[in-house]
Amino acid sequence: MSENAAADVTASEVPTGPRREILIVLPGLLLTLIIAMLDQLVVSTALPRIVGDLGGLDHLAWVVTAYVLASTITTPLYGKLGDMYGRKRLLMIAIVIFLVGSALSGLSHTMDQLIAFRALQGLGAGGLMVGAIATIGDLVPPRERGRYMGYMMAAMMLAMIAGPLVGGYITDSLSWRWIFYINMPIGGAALVYLWATLHVPRRRVEHRVDYVGAAVIAAGATAITLLASWGGTQYAWGSWEIIMLAVIIAVSLGLFFVVESRAAEPILPLHVFRNRNFSVASSMSFLLGFVMLGGLTFLPLYLQTVQHASPTASGLLLIPLMFGSMVTSLIAGQFTVRTGRYKILPIMGGAVMTLAIYLLTHLGPNTSRLEAGVFFVVLGLGMGFLMQITSLIVQNSVELKDMGVASSSRTFFQQIGGSLGVSLFGVIFFHRLTAAMASKLPGAHVQASQGSLDPATINSLPAAIRDVAFFGIAKGLDAVFWWTIPAAALVFLLALYVKEIPLRGRDTQSSGQPPEAEIVEPADLGAV
Repeated sequence: MSENAAADVTASEVPTGPRREILIVLPGLLLTLIIAMLDQLVVSTALPRIVGDLGGLDHLAWVVTAYVLASTITTPLYGKLGDMYGRKRLLMIAIVIFLVGSALSGLSHTMDQLIAFRALQGLGAGGLMVGAIATIGDLVPPRERGRYMGYMMAAMMLAMIAGPLVGGYITDSLSWRWIFYINMPIGGAALVYLWATLHVPRRRVEHRVDYVGAAVIAAGATAITLLASWGGTQYAWGSWEIIMLAVIIAVSLGLFFVVESRAAEPILPLHVFRNRNFSVASSMSFLLGFVMLGGLTFLPLYLQTVQHASPTASGLLLIPLMFGSMVTSLIAGQFTVRTGRYKILPIMGGAVMTLAIYLLTHLGPNTSRLEAGVFFVVLGLGMGFLMQITSLIVQNSVELKDMGVASSSRTFFQQIGGSLGVSLFGVIFFHRLTAAMASKLPGAHVQASQGSLDPATINSLPAAIRDVAFFGIAKGLDAVFWWTIPAAALVFLLALYVKEIPLRGRDTQSSGQPPEAEIVEPADLGAV
């Protein structure tokens, strides 16, 4: 580490308040995490009602894509600007943008308006999760951060499970517009609470924003998200549109290395990738997004069709998943606090998650809810060892001045992995579903789509056809999880390459730089 880099953050700039002050701020940060994740999940439940009210079925996918795209491309920018101008200011701005976008989305009268306002909402959402996680990184040294991992994990899992429940209940009881309006009191409460309680000193340094780098990353992320959304669905994989997107991705990747190597203050500094732990943990985050958002997307469909559960009941059936993740997340947090060690945690998480994905390949028409619940618990146990420990490893691997970059990079890679997973596993699922149904109905032309797989539509079918649909869904899910196993196993293998670096305490946190041993030369990357 250079002396100048170490001098960027002095001891007076690092908050070292007692645990009580951190616990006061924590509810506001958790509230921010919840609304960031919740809004990605509640909208999908209301999409049929939205189309029925506004029309525009051919643009339906963009209601989700616009939000994901805007939040993904702004994630690295929020991280860098937070490092430059102060975490609190950027977090406040992100919440305000998110709330304005939410209000306008609820007031939309056409599908085009809703898509535009969802993009605005996504511009704010990109800073919510990054801001909350990076703020924890600023306030709490890595050695003590494990105490709060369980709280963050519980908030994320609560949002993942409550999303479909809340979306379905609000849509049925009130109106689809209230899935956006509900953000106002929650987000407003988080805004006021953090404004009053969060005190992170602003850094006074000269800044040069890397707008070119941000544009290159935005172009590449946009192309990746569109390819993941359109490939195999709206356009064939061999179409010129998909080929053009692939070319843009390749060109953007090449330009990224050129631009970032020459920028005075790169939006995503290349030197952080020389750090083995940063690169390994970022790769694990990509695969976690790939497995969780990609592979688990179809579980509610299985529960609501094959398991005959209502939307509310399907959410309740996923509680074992949340319970398992909370247990191991709390264990992992206490383990890191007491021992200062963490390498064993992602290794165990990767192994348990791989086992859980294998167990999920056994889900079928005859699987009981109890048996499925046991599978979900095992999956939650593995996820609990992984989701927050990757943030801990990344944040402990960089200087404090790069804390926002590290946090945003981990979130960025996880979102990109999730987008690719949803697309690829969607193609696999529907291909296997169609083939399985055709095998049960020889000579019949069978075609399935997202719309035709609505639980209400399937349950209204004649009994014989309904059983064939259940068989096809189970086979489609089976194929998805078999393809997910290699990604989960790769998480385990990557965890073996994590280098056990002492977690920074308050003394090393104040110095502004991690131990020298964290930076390794490329030739050393093969060592475990």
